Amino acid sequence: MWLKPEEVLLKNALKLWVTQKSTGYFVLQRRRGHGDSGGRCFTGRLVGALDTVLDSNARVAPFRILLQVPGSPIYSAIACGELLNGSEVYWAIAIGATDEEINQHWEWLEQNLLHTLSVFDNKEDIVSFVKGKIKALIAEETSSKLAEQEENPEKFREALVKFETRFNFPEAEKLITYYSCCCWKGRVPRQGWLYLSINHLCFYSFFLGKELKLIIPWVDIQKLERTSNIFMTDIIRITTQTKERDFSMFLNIDEAFRIMEQLADVTLRRLLDDEIFELDPGLQDPTQITKRDLEARAQNEYLRAFFRLPKKERLHESLDCSLWTPFSRCHTAGRMYTSDSYVCFASKEDGCCNVLIPLLEVVTIEKMEDTSLLPNPIIISIKSKTAFQFIELKDRDTLVGNLLLRLKQVKANNPALRNSKDKDMNSHSTCADYQFGSLGVAPSQSNGDGNDKNGRHLLNAEALSSTFHNSGMDGLDFRMSREQIKESLWNDHFSEYGRTVCMFRTEKIRKLVAMGIPESLRGKLWLLFSDAMTDLHSNPGYYENLVEVSMGMSCIATEEIERDLHRSLPEHPAFQNETGIAALRRVLTAYAHRNPKIGYCQSMNILTSVLLLYAKEEEAFWLLVAVCERMLPDYFNHRVIGAQVDQSVFEELIKEQLPELAEHMKDLSTLASVSLSWFLTLFLSIMPLESAVNVVDCFFFDGIKAIFQFGLAILEANAVELCSSKDDGHALMILSRFLDHVKNEESPLPLIGNQHAFFSDDLEPCPVTEITDLIRDSYEKFGDHSVEQIEHMRYKHRIRVLQNHEETTKQNVLRVVIPDVSILPEDLEDLYDLFKREHLISCYWEWNSAVVIQRHDPSRPYADQYRIDSQQFTNLFKLVSPWTCGEHTEVVTERMFRLLDTNMDSLIEFKGFAGCLDTMYNGEMNEKIKLLYKLHIPPALTENDRDSQSPLKTPLLSTSRPLVIGKSNGDTIDYQKQLKQMLKDIAKEKEAKAEKELPKMSQREFIQFCKTLYSMFHEDPEENELYQAIATVTTLLLQIGEVGQRSSSSGSDEFTEDLQTEASTSDQDVVFTDNVKSLKNPQSLPITEGDWNVSIEHILASLLTEQSLVNFFEKPLELKPKLENAKLAQYSFKTNGASHPSRGDLEHLSAQ
Repeated sequence: MWLKPEEVLLKNALKLWVTQKSTGYFVLQRRRGHGDSGGRCFTGRLVGALDTVLDSNARVAPFRILLQVPGSPIYSAIACGELLNGSEVYWAIAIGATDEEINQHWEWLEQNLLHTLSVFDNKEDIVSFVKGKIKALIAEETSSKLAEQEENPEKFREALVKFETRFNFPEAEKLITYYSCCCWKGRVPRQGWLYLSINHLCFYSFFLGKELKLIIPWVDIQKLERTSNIFMTDIIRITTQTKERDFSMFLNIDEAFRIMEQLADVTLRRLLDDEIFELDPGLQDPTQITKRDLEARAQNEYLRAFFRLPKKERLHESLDCSLWTPFSRCHTAGRMYTSDSYVCFASKEDGCCNVLIPLLEVVTIEKMEDTSLLPNPIIISIKSKTAFQFIELKDRDTLVGNLLLRLKQVKANNPALRNSKDKDMNSHSTCADYQFGSLGVAPSQSNGDGNDKNGRHLLNAEALSSTFHNSGMDGLDFRMSREQIKESLWNDHFSEYGRTVCMFRTEKIRKLVAMGIPESLRGKLWLLFSDAMTDLHSNPGYYENLVEVSMGMSCIATEEIERDLHRSLPEHPAFQNETGIAALRRVLTAYAHRNPKIGYCQSMNILTSVLLLYAKEEEAFWLLVAVCERMLPDYFNHRVIGAQVDQSVFEELIKEQLPELAEHMKDLSTLASVSLSWFLTLFLSIMPLESAVNVVDCFFFDGIKAIFQFGLAILEANAVELCSSKDDGHALMILSRFLDHVKNEESPLPLIGNQHAFFSDDLEPCPVTEITDLIRDSYEKFGDHSVEQIEHMRYKHRIRVLQNHEETTKQNVLRVVIPDVSILPEDLEDLYDLFKREHLISCYWEWNSAVVIQRHDPSRPYADQYRIDSQQFTNLFKLVSPWTCGEHTEVVTERMFRLLDTNMDSLIEFKGFAGCLDTMYNGEMNEKIKLLYKLHIPPALTENDRDSQSPLKTPLLSTSRPLVIGKSNGDTIDYQKQLKQMLKDIAKEKEAKAEKELPKMSQREFIQFCKTLYSMFHEDPEENELYQAIATVTTLLLQIGEVGQRSSSSGSDEFTEDLQTEASTSDQDVVFTDNVKSLKNPQSLPITEGDWNVSIEHILASLLTEQSLVNFFEKPLELKPKLENAKLAQYSFKTNGASHPSRGDLEHLSAQ
């Protein structure tokens, strides 16, 4: 590999390097300790240690080429490697991992540069000329394209050479980045290099002659965390199923952990959670992923989580700046984030001020005059006649230019908005007809019928709560007065902080939300806080058209929706009539049609019912979109992965915030089981509605953080009782009774009984808790976790949840398979791991890896989630099968695959694979022979069988020799009587056998069967005896076939009676020899016409006559050694013409 020329000081360097070739201008050197016996001496070991620990400017690749200048002191190597003429500075221009590679570079220099350099007059010209040539070569190298994306291409290329040399992965295993660090082995740190690639974490260390290699696939990682040990306060700990590894002494541990976190998340979700996970466009091709891409993904994830932006949004700029905040009359320091369709601002002080500006709302973006008081200012004006002033922006001209381009693009994509006129702000203090800037929604016309005169579905123009309001309640006047006070406070806030989606979001508005949003404003504020208003405004007519397309369609989702319609807030009058039910049906059906990956999930009906109470039907639809696709990603799918991840995060928060409770309830699975409904329904299913909607208010403003802290407040309020609970059932009763008595005395809603409580209330008095007090406590005691902290915890626990699902899948598959096989459970578990790993290896490196990944379908039954194709089966079969057939193994493997592929989809599942291995290892002799028999009849044996070049495709064998075989001691065995008795016994067995018989084997199939048997005996200790025995049996079976053939044609068995008279002792010694020749040279045999065939009974009975064959098929076989060897060798089948990592490297993970 060519290097950018770099000066190298050679003082005492020859103690580390040995010169192999030299000219007047170039020197080729080999690293001492590489390629000769020097590596076994102390000096060679010391050099290896220095290579690992120091890795300084002295290049540590095994070979290098240096440029030297005429007129400088020329040196040559002597035995001890000392300089003859002193030291000099040279330039390293190439390195190589192998002798062949470095010699290719040397030859190029000799052919293209060596004779040219003599024309130059001074050494400076020579250096400049060679440097220019080498740089040109680097630019032209196709293999450097990916490397040039890194910050330091030259060093990255050098690390890439080491990575490829040390671990020998295929080219498709893209190296992302590398770090110098220590790996702890007990209390001893091993200094070395950590390599992070797209599928593996690798560590290499060479210290004082001891080499350590670790290869950990990302999909094997159970836990990835930053923690501490007794020696180091900040380490990265990686936990697999069998081992923990600690890494420390990183130069930049924050960056290293962030990249590892991203790689683990991307790889696990790509390979194990492809049900709903969608990669960013830049990460679709794993071979093109770079460190920069992963850092960008981390920033995108944070941006989307913090501001709850759509998944399609991509971060473009992130700049420090200050924003003029009129309510504080000063500039607030913070950071600006710009994406495809948004400009966002977050203050440095958490919660001080956040702003979300959709480009749809922007009118102009202008630069202001730069002054000392207002450095680099810009003004962003929005439709509500409000302007945002940002100052202290670096590279302001580029930023404004980019924003104007994106603004133009957004307006071009929304032509209906280009000429929209600004709407006047509603200045009334009452909120009945409240409009939120230009995003106010005009009410649609409805006459209350299900369809209009054109047959289109009519949508609800008002929120259901305004239609089905309640009156005559006790204390209603007091409650309405409280509502008016809240409305007044909100209007005062709007006048100062803004009333559109672009409002200043401060701690003051959070306090107003915690008090409870007024009923009249709730739906509109949900739209603004979630930014669902932007979706509504930018997609006019979308929902109405979706309803027309989706209504009337029938699928699994619509059936589930119909089943749950009347279970959605049945206690509320709005859903006791067809108006509310019809609206709920339309919203859920439209969303299922919009997002078929989610379709419909239980709990969506409860959430949508509440959205319809406070928002118009179309608004409720876009609120549902915001919740399912932005605010609670991955919640509503087949496995509810997102909810389980947040459950796991919640458990960690309990341990951190409520340690006494966590200590008492060491198994938090009880709390996890009850908390799942908290996250899926936002407490709507387990609290009175008038109280739960206040929690939903906080959720729309603060996101999932509000649910975490509210859940912690509930547990903290019940901590004493929970710590004294007798069992899990008692703990659940405590929580259920508490939640059922959380009231909202200020709500104008009627007190509706909670139909979703876990337990009905009893006669014991229970204190009432005010919802506003509970929410206030949640913010004061548990509101200090940032969005960034929660996202990091989600990364960590997503690994755990996905691995738990994988473990559940494995245990369920094993539970299904274990009763049907005799393989030991621990061996069967290892076999499943090998089966799964074979699928994953193909996902790593095969050219059609995207197709292979799609075969893993978590929504399928457990036993069918992992399936392998023919090539994968061949690799695995060779590793674990006890039937080694030499060159014939490929043919046998293909037939076995066709036999197991019962549904003809070219894929087999684990159960079938385990079943065939169980027969081979633990089956009785008759079961093994039956399996072999099946391999040589259709569908396993086909006309296009790989063995098609053999002339055995036509009936070939025929013999009329007597069935008298000579023995080595001169005795003879007359098989005629055995044959006659055998045929009689088979006839009786057929009559008694009720099960379906296997079809008879033709002569061509029989020859293939014999060929397989011969190949199985190769290299067996009893090989000669087995060959003689199978020759005897083959002759017997050939005669059986002809007996059946002739007797069927003559209608009698006279032929068998006459066979004995034809016996001649002079032929005894010829039968075995001729028979073997007939199998090896079938071309010389005559072809017999007619229906020659034998049955499985014939074959089994014949084999039983030879004790050596019986011993061969009944000898005990051990699966465990095969499994252990397979673990070490599985990667070696993916060589693709190169040497690849042995499984011995992987084994270091458990062995070291």
